[in-house]
Amino acid sequence: MDSMQPSVKCIRLVHLAQLSMTFLQRSSAKGVPPVPFETEDNNIEGVADIVLLEPVTEDAFVANLKKRYKHRRIYTYLGNVLLSVNPYCDIPIYTPEYIDRYRSRNLYELPPHIFAIADDAYRSMRDRNLDQCIIISGESGSGKTEASKLVMRYVAAVSVKGHRIDKIKSMLLQSNPLLEAFGNAKTMKNDNSSRFGKYMDIEFDFKGEPLGGIITNYLLEKSRVAVQPPGERNFHIFYQVLGGADVSHLKSLRLSRNPEKYRLLNNHDSYIADTIDDKAAFLATKAAMEAVGFRPEEVQEVLTIVAGVLKIGNVEFQPVSNIDGSEGCLLIKEYELRDLCDMFQSPDSVLQTALTTRRVEAGSEVVAIEYSATEAHSARDALCKALYSRLFTWLISKLNENIRVENHGKRKCLGVLDIYGFEVFEHNGFEQFVINYCNEKLQQLFIELTLKEEQEDYVKEGITWTHIDYFNNEAICDLVDKSHVGILSILDEECLRPGEVSDESFLERLTQKLEQHKFLETRLGRRCQNDKSLAHDCFRIQHYAGAVTYSVAGFIEKNSDLLYRDLSQAMFACNLLLLKSLFPEGNPSRVCLKRPTTAGFKFKHYHVSEFHECTNEEPAYEESQLHSVCQT
Repeated sequence: MDSMQPSVKCIRLVHLAQLSMTFLQRSSAKGVPPVPFETEDNNIEGVADIVLLEPVTEDAFVANLKKRYKHRRIYTYLGNVLLSVNPYCDIPIYTPEYIDRYRSRNLYELPPHIFAIADDAYRSMRDRNLDQCIIISGESGSGKTEASKLVMRYVAAVSVKGHRIDKIKSMLLQSNPLLEAFGNAKTMKNDNSSRFGKYMDIEFDFKGEPLGGIITNYLLEKSRVAVQPPGERNFHIFYQVLGGADVSHLKSLRLSRNPEKYRLLNNHDSYIADTIDDKAAFLATKAAMEAVGFRPEEVQEVLTIVAGVLKIGNVEFQPVSNIDGSEGCLLIKEYELRDLCDMFQSPDSVLQTALTTRRVEAGSEVVAIEYSATEAHSARDALCKALYSRLFTWLISKLNENIRVENHGKRKCLGVLDIYGFEVFEHNGFEQFVINYCNEKLQQLFIELTLKEEQEDYVKEGITWTHIDYFNNEAICDLVDKSHVGILSILDEECLRPGEVSDESFLERLTQKLEQHKFLETRLGRRCQNDKSLAHDCFRIQHYAGAVTYSVAGFIEKNSDLLYRDLSQAMFACNLLLLKSLFPEGNPSRVCLKRPTTAGFKFKHYHVSEFHECTNEEPAYEESQLHSVCQT
């Protein structure tokens, strides 16, 4: 990241994931105004700051949150940390009146509120010259996306106004609907779930005027493009285009209104998100693209690629027997490929050849190997995922070009980190494994920079206090990411070694090297041979937040993250200019013999290290501050 990063301490909060399932769903608060925030009685409504709770036990902690929730108090402090209970309904506590009430007020002067956290962060940055970072954490579906938008909305409302400044504010705010359209999807827990993590760094001058910002994205869940779990949808933009584009626009994109006609959208007949109007959302997305500086021709190219992903997904292959006894494949639904080639401005034969054969160098010769139908379908899905994920990365790069700070003078930063929450589903795969690893790293930073250091400071200063025992998850992080012996290293070794590799061989290698680790369990190991709750193709990790069982199915393929060069070259050969920038390695004049890095390697060495840079784990309370919001 080339913008100045805040030097802050990262705090990871306690998750109350199950709490929301046990009592929040009984909410009947729709349309009911909240208790006026000027009056808050700790005896009636529960303790507003957990620090004042007596006795400090888990039962008392949960009971206090329940008590406050029943009185429509969804926010509670834990010192300078804000706990937020998702009400699963709209409540009128985010109006301009509330913004005015919390403006320039001390943190504990009014009842707990996310506006209080945002105001304290903004004023500390503006008045005390302290860079800020607000970390929003919580389980999937807990409301992190909405919380990050509320922070940005508050900061935009209270910062200095002016024509140039208002334009910058508008661009920063309009980035939200754009990112949600391409990065969010309906899941079982949330109709607008972020399927990527992001860090938004907003930069200000010495007067507190916003100058611009930069966005870093983490781990888009691109596997969702090809397949979605039952009851869930693909990314919003696909449904927005089908539901919101007018007839002539749909015709130019070679699309029809009915999502049932597209294989990538009809996996489980889940087309509707009850709380989302796809038609209105499409208009908002186009308006957002215009507001942040996309030219009309760029918008059209983006939508053409979105439509192209749907078209590629509809291409089918049937198996055929070759003369030499090998299995080949035959393209069916050729009209889908013709439409795609017209849209991408490519000869039919180039893309068809790339989808059905692969060129392999054998000495000085190049041999064309025909795909089987199964291999062709895998290549098709890989191209769909690569197209969409690279388009998403390009969108953020383009967005950053438009909102980036133009001058290089001294400036201050307020960062908002909205990262994946801990995920535990009925079926957990590679995506959940990487997401939960990220959450382990967050928890590790919380332990190192808060509990551990605070207690060490008390010892150094001779302060009388009661020692607090806490679980140190360093061993779990090492289990995943330790060089040469961690799960990610073992997975990379298996992906890169010659010979036949499979998900099963990865699990065998994992068991051989880590069987004795107390936080890992597999049925292949002696400790769990008779554990019938653990399937033979799974491993289980005892995370800080609880045990999660991961199926190894797809681990090798998803970690390898390969796209054959023939497909990259076919995309680069298209005359649609955006495609050339998305697939630069497809340029025939570029020769790269280096094997692409794996998905796990990139996440560990790029995203996690960048996250450390954003939050700077050095102890620096006197230099900067951290504000944390826990969504439950």
